[in-house]
Amino acid sequence: MNFTPSEGWEARITSSFARQGLMTTMGAVIHPIAPGIVEIAVVPSPAISQQHGFVHGGAVSAIADTAAGYAAVSLMPPGTAALTTELKINFMAPAGGERIVARGEVVKAGRTLTVVQTNVFTETGGTRKLIALLIATIMTLEAKGDFSD
Repeated sequence: MNFTPSEGWEARITSSFARQGLMTTMGAVIHPIAPGIVEIAVVPSPAISQQHGFVHGGAVSAIADTAAGYAAVSLMPPGTAALTTELKINFMAPAGGERIVARGEVVKAGRTLTVVQTNVFTETGGTRKLIALLIATIMTLEAKGDFSD
């Protein structure tokens, strides 16, 4: 779908992402970003693995939710913030490979609620395999004080 981005959307997203301690701790990177679409990737490591050596479902969920939120933010007006109000994730295969990539895409952008789908892939040798699917509802809030983007 083609969406019209909000003013200053790219700077708002990159600045906000840089302030996320969890994403920094996990070594997550955000790229590429486009109006209504955001990708976040992590490289599997022991720090984010579970007992079988795969990336932990919590880490997969975190990058999927974050990609969804920023995809929504790209279409929200300046002076607003995003808050996930609901999400559901289906895990379909173990998270391994060279990278885990979460691609959030806005399905429907509304004034108050935005629905986003995030496909999560394991990537090896440039080939992607779908391993999880997240559907989230993101609420648009007025940004106040430290609660912004």
